[in-house]
Amino acid sequence: MPAPLPPADIDALANGLHPDPFSVLGPHEVAGGLAIRVFRPNTRGIDGFARIHPEGVYERIVPEATREAFDYRLRVTWGDGSVSEIDDPYRYGPVLTDFDLHLLGEGTHHRIYETLGARTITHGIRTGVHFAVWAPNARRVSVVGDWNAWDGRVHPMRAIRPAGYWEIFLPDLGQGDRYKFEVVAADGARVLKADPCGRHFETPPRTASIVWNSGGYQWRDTAWMDARGSKQQWLRRPMSTYEVHLGSWQRSPDGRLLTYREMADRLVPYVKEMGFTHVELLPVMEHPFTGSWGYQVIGFFAPTSRFGTPEEFKALVDAFHAAGIGVILDWVPGHFPKDLHGLARFDGTALYEHADPRQGEHQDWGTLVFNYGRHEVRSFLLGNAVFWLKEFHLDGLRVDAVASMLYLDYSREAGQWVANRFGGRENLEAIEFIKHLNLVVEHECPGTVMCAEESTSWPGVSRPVHLGGLGFTYKWNMGWMHDMLDYTKEDPIHRKWHHTKITFSMVYAYSERFILPLSHDEVVYGKRSMLDKMPGDAWQKHANLRALYGYMFTHPGKKLLFMGGEIGQWREWNHDGQLDWEVLGDPRHAGLQKWIRDLNRVYGEEPSLWEADHDSSGFSWIDCHDHEHSVIALVRRAADAGDFTVAVVNFTPVPRRGYRVGVPATGAYRELLNSDASLYGGSNIGNEGQVETEPHPAHGHPQSLSLSVPPLGFVLLKPNK
Repeated sequence: MPAPLPPADIDALANGLHPDPFSVLGPHEVAGGLAIRVFRPNTRGIDGFARIHPEGVYERIVPEATREAFDYRLRVTWGDGSVSEIDDPYRYGPVLTDFDLHLLGEGTHHRIYETLGARTITHGIRTGVHFAVWAPNARRVSVVGDWNAWDGRVHPMRAIRPAGYWEIFLPDLGQGDRYKFEVVAADGARVLKADPCGRHFETPPRTASIVWNSGGYQWRDTAWMDARGSKQQWLRRPMSTYEVHLGSWQRSPDGRLLTYREMADRLVPYVKEMGFTHVELLPVMEHPFTGSWGYQVIGFFAPTSRFGTPEEFKALVDAFHAAGIGVILDWVPGHFPKDLHGLARFDGTALYEHADPRQGEHQDWGTLVFNYGRHEVRSFLLGNAVFWLKEFHLDGLRVDAVASMLYLDYSREAGQWVANRFGGRENLEAIEFIKHLNLVVEHECPGTVMCAEESTSWPGVSRPVHLGGLGFTYKWNMGWMHDMLDYTKEDPIHRKWHHTKITFSMVYAYSERFILPLSHDEVVYGKRSMLDKMPGDAWQKHANLRALYGYMFTHPGKKLLFMGGEIGQWREWNHDGQLDWEVLGDPRHAGLQKWIRDLNRVYGEEPSLWEADHDSSGFSWIDCHDHEHSVIALVRRAADAGDFTVAVVNFTPVPRRGYRVGVPATGAYRELLNSDASLYGGSNIGNEGQVETEPHPAHGHPQSLSLSVPPLGFVLLKPNK
């Protein structure tokens, strides 16, 4: 007979503390045959096995003569008397390959989602779920779920040393099974963690991960994906983006959240009708706290289950593509929350974050900062970016809070941060990560765009990496946004003293490839809604806002508008309700909505407004110095310089009749847009649809127009061919 299993091993198994359970459990060669050992607590017995510990450790010796053809399953009698057959996960070998471990270890595994997490696979002859997770400093990691009564002693995972990964194949599990990882830290503390690479989660406030196989969705957007081509195409195409928080755009009459499929039926046609070319979704990754708007992510690889399944989110993206609308997703690689079931101190140590709070904590947000110097963390984030773009056919990512990543002293006082190795404030590891990120996305997902929310004057954000930049496609123009909102909040009588706020942006307009954002951040926390920011009575507020939007659409740079701004919502955005759609019963609000629709239409039809967005030949001032009247006039040109439009904006409530504007060409100019038209809620002051040039030199041109510029109004003109 073989030597009995040492009591220390038996006790360690029973207490869930064995350092290497695969060395003991399952089938093992012993003198005279094969020893099969099983640990299943809360059982009365296993057919053919001897109980060697009262907690449920069993053993069976298979004689040498019969073991060659030996295959087995376990017939278990449970504590309640029920009987079932189960497979033994400890008879299956490793799944992770040395090559996977090598790439993960050097931070270059760009398909981490095909390796880690919970994946349904066939291992040998059996189908089941392979679980894998990184926890290098844990004493033990187990998979727990309904099938093992959430008992961490039952399914401890195989430790892969020194790489720090843990894995196990559990046969007979599959779609919809709930699970977590029970992690035992070096000090013996036990905590239940959600899967960092989990594909689906319970609906908050419940926090379990769910086994999910997303391979079955049949995409219908082949033509869209084939035509997407290089991301450079977006630079010379119109790009007007509607920014949306899915949970509060619209709800059912009883206040219920709409599902992804319901949004495909409602949101997609609305965005199409309004003429936007893109939609940008606030983060849809799983997050426990609804009030974070999705920016405090727990499930980095999972669309939130609040609105449905991953396949239903794919159907929403598919519907946008069918309507000719690109989809950009907010992505948050700068920080993560401290929730106990999340990434924070995942194996009992500062693993994804820095140990030193001066490096590892965002005091303003109460979140933790990723440690970009760790190869495994870089693999996690790089793989996550590629995952969303490939798995969900997204057309780009808007990277949140880039400034917080770039600067070690971001929102910190002296003594609250740690300098880099050169004594500077730049986060060198984050800079290299961002560059690598943009190179990887360009290689792996051609035709997608990367947009940076970067609020400082960091040089070269949208410059290619090989030219010394960070490699983003676009940067949000926060300077233009702040200047314009500060200017339009002024009473018009004082605006002449602040005229440079509307012109200064052209000093740096070509230093980056810009997006002009009027985003969700500008309509919360007491900043008031877009309409309510404007001074004056209700008529003036509406006229002011129409003029601001008109200037936005003729200023160089792509456009972004947060939901609610197009209907003139009076209240600040509230993530716990829907937009105030009832305001559309007021003709002024309905008129504002029509104004945005027509701005988008004309913007898309006129190459002069977008074709040379990032080329100084595409813009020139006619007059930017008339601060006394608070009027500006400009020219936008297409790649064909003869194709141009003229915009004039009056930022006072005084009509300017006979206002002379020099123009580049002689002839009749038709009025493409006039924000003061009655259908938009205006007073109908304009130029009767067309105006002829006169031989009066002005603004350096031999001919000019004598215009009626409406109060707080915007006029867009184009010469007749």
